[in-house]
Amino acid sequence: MSARDIARFWEWGRKIVCVGRNYAEHAKELNNAVPAEPVLFLKPPTAYVREGSPILTPAYSGELQHEVELGVVIGKRGAAIPRSAAMEHVAGYALCLDMTARDVQRECKARGLPWTLAKAFDTSCPVSEFIPKERIPDPGDVGLWLEVNGQLRQSGRTSSMIFSVPHLVSYISRVITLEEGDLILTGTPEGVSAVRERDELRAGIDGVVTVTFTVESRGGSGATSEAS
Repeated sequence: MSARDIARFWEWGRKIVCVGRNYAEHAKELNNAVPAEPVLFLKPPTAYVREGSPILTPAYSGELQHEVELGVVIGKRGAAIPRSAAMEHVAGYALCLDMTARDVQRECKARGLPWTLAKAFDTSCPVSEFIPKERIPDPGDVGLWLEVNGQLRQSGRTSSMIFSVPHLVSYISRVITLEEGDLILTGTPEGVSAVRERDELRAGIDGVVTVTFTVESRGGSGATSEAS
């Protein structure tokens, strides 16, 4: 694929691999243990939503929360990638939100069920434009922030990640072959909170990019927690 094709990763990327609990303070705020190795889950390509379109709340959730994250866009296919070669497989980055139906996630965790209903619904992965690799020379030290209706909710640096970008690329590729256009969400700093219909979310990577999304109600019955 050409660089121009990769820059439209949200149109043809095959999978979104997400990392949970990659910031110690975020793990603690949700009363989770700090992990000894990466916690992984997936979102489908239908989770993507671009600026100008709304984030839709799942009809089966009453507590939708934001999580601002650095996204890593894969530019070269690889499996069992050595950590020393991991950055050779990175084409660039994106500013991403991992929207989470937190009430549903709590129920899934309590019942020992997967997080699919909480994490993988349509519009659960808002993304920015593609950011070429050269614009973020050190993904291990960039600032992330998110505001809701002009109020700062999240602010952190990727230097606080438990597992670095090279570590994540290498680790994930030992389990799942990474392909061109795949996106890795690297985790969120502390400060997650609930959003409601008509809220405006504005997020950014310091000195690189900002995005704005609004929240709308999806309506309809949809899935229910009882169905899980």
